[in-house]
Amino acid sequence: MKFPSKDIVKKVRAEYPIGTRVELVKMDDVQAPPVGTKGTVRGVDDTASLLVDWDNGCGLNVIHCEDIVIKI
Repeated sequence: MKFPSKDIVKKVRAEYPIGTRVELVKMDDVQAPPVGTKGTVRGVDDTASLLVDWDNGCGLNVIHCEDIVIKI
């Protein structure tokens, strides 16, 4: 896995500040919440992954360039 540059991490942090509401569009993981699940961003880690508190209690992160969410 190639790690994103600091500039990309900075851009993602600016685009998804803490408290941003998102909705899951795609996540390729057997433990993923169902498509359409909503959650609240609680941060962005150093790999540009979104740390999301999903409304259904799931704790999986949104992996940069693999999973897809939209802002709501």
